[in-house]
Amino acid sequence: MTDIFTPFDLAGLPLANRVVMAPMTRSRAPDDVATESIALYYAQRATAGLIVSEGTPISREGQGYLFNPGVFTPEQIAGWRLTTQSVHAVGARIFAQIWHVGRVSHPSIQADNLDPVSASSLIAIGATAFGYDEAGRPGLIATTAPRQLSTDEVARVVGDFADAAANSIEAGFDGVEIHGANGYLLEQFLNPLVNDRTDRYAADTMENRLRFALEVVDACIARIGRERVGIRLSPFGKLFDMPLHDEIEATYTALVEALGERRIAYVHVMDQSGYGAGDKAAGESMSDKIHRLLGIFRQSLPTTALILAGGMTRERADALIAEGTIDLAAFGQPFISNPDLVARLRNDWPLTPPDRTTYYGGDARGFTDYAPHGAA
Repeated sequence: MTDIFTPFDLAGLPLANRVVMAPMTRSRAPDDVATESIALYYAQRATAGLIVSEGTPISREGQGYLFNPGVFTPEQIAGWRLTTQSVHAVGARIFAQIWHVGRVSHPSIQADNLDPVSASSLIAIGATAFGYDEAGRPGLIATTAPRQLSTDEVARVVGDFADAAANSIEAGFDGVEIHGANGYLLEQFLNPLVNDRTDRYAADTMENRLRFALEVVDACIARIGRERVGIRLSPFGKLFDMPLHDEIEATYTALVEALGERRIAYVHVMDQSGYGAGDKAAGESMSDKIHRLLGIFRQSLPTTALILAGGMTRERADALIAEGTIDLAAFGQPFISNPDLVARLRNDWPLTPPDRTTYYGGDARGFTDYAPHGAA
């Protein structure tokens, strides 16, 4: 029987199992460059078949959180190389999640204190970035009003994604995951209640709404090949002021159909039910809607792998894989405090609960000091 421990061929890339370490921001790069500690953190967790790195900014403009290792300077490329070599030495594959936050940022993070840029001119109400407060201290701060990208600038951002993809391969990553989820830049173009443009990237037609996301995908494919490109999506998610709208299913169905035609490596779906976004509509929970949408996606992805993240357990993962709904199962927070998560799942060992106070920033505590099962 096929389960999470069964090997998998990811577009020609052999994976030892179907367990994916989901991308998680940890803010442990003081100079925005991956360090030896970051390499150790990922190597400790490299019994997963596939690791997706923390969100990796494609440019200073794309950054919304301090202390995140980017992939747009020679120093950052060199810094990531130790991580990729370490992960490969243990036996896992690793994709870089390339990231532009759009309006979920703050001038204190931007070069020359410029305003963040977005598809939209609308502020992300209630959203926070991780920047510097008025006293110059790092912490969570309210986002500010963005500047809407001009039509010409959109093409430049597409090029930044392609450059980041090429830089990631140079750094030793096996591929890239384009961050199209969680209310960041791609989703700001996709959502018609956020995208208030009037040019060819407006949300007035489906073709225009999808244009930016598909241009990013196509640019990355052109630089590194379709088999090394994945994307993360979060249908029905409401993080960072992403309002629900009547065309969500149609939008994501059309997008995934286009991705299937491009035969990229994978589509990674995030179920945000655990983020307080699981509102019921017509008696259907978010998880129910996601499961139904996965069935639709499956039909559009005959050669593209389908990954699901969010509230994952071994039982849920095995059931979804066995029925053919997904190919790979992504685990996020359990990997933080259980570097040996694959062994714990295989042997039904108890999981160590994470210390949430150490999720973002700090030192080795809550980062590389979690012990494997049975260690003193």
